[in-house]
Amino acid sequence: MKTQSAVSNVREDTKATKTQVQEQQRRLDALEENIKGTVDAQKVMADYGAKTDQLTTDIQLLQGKLEENNFRIQEFAQKLDDKSFKISELTARVDELEARIKSLTSGTSSISTGSAGTMSDKDKKSAAKAIEPSEAYRQAMNDYNSGNFDLALAGFHNYLTQFPATSQADKAQYWVGECYYAKKDFPKAIDAFSKVVKNYPKSEKVAGARLKIGYSYLNEKNTVKAKEYLNRVVKEHPGTKEAQLAKEKLRKIGT
Repeated sequence: MKTQSAVSNVREDTKATKTQVQEQQRRLDALEENIKGTVDAQKVMADYGAKTDQLTTDIQLLQGKLEENNFRIQEFAQKLDDKSFKISELTARVDELEARIKSLTSGTSSISTGSAGTMSDKDKKSAAKAIEPSEAYRQAMNDYNSGNFDLALAGFHNYLTQFPATSQADKAQYWVGECYYAKKDFPKAIDAFSKVVKNYPKSEKVAGARLKIGYSYLNEKNTVKAKEYLNRVVKEHPGTKEAQLAKEKLRKIGT
């Protein structure tokens, strides 16, 4: 399928860009360590300043490309989700019509509408209530962005119930955690974010979920667990903005 091929190409590009970001970040970290370990720091800063600035710029450009690619992948994935949903709906309707026709021709049942192929009022109401995965996700996100966290929470839970196997399921689970975090229900936030790590280990949201678990433990005054998760973010997700945020938080609380 053309759309799937496009998704595959963007994913490969994203993978390569992530590798470049991590390599550039390692070079930048090495430069910073070199500067810190030198006696004449001011002189070294002058020598390495230009290189550091260039590496920082390169990283920012690569991260911008990553974000663009991730956005494109999400768009493609949501389109595939909607197509799959429509196909499933049509298949179910065809199966139902075939069953009705079979019952009619065998004389064992009657059709409430009086003719095969015509939907009953109940069927029409069900069809009218049907909502595509992308729209369900978008509505929940709109509620979250508007600060309606209870509505957003209900929306994301509903999404996970109706569309558990779609491309946005990992993100919906992540935003469940964000809703609880915004409501300051940190134990439930930890549980929700932990499900992202456990159920979607390859998701791009894993780094963010671990970071927010660390933040949640801090809010619960559990510094030991907070440091554990923040250090895991730094170790397991190098070169990411989540790793940088984790480093900053660790510096503040003292490692």
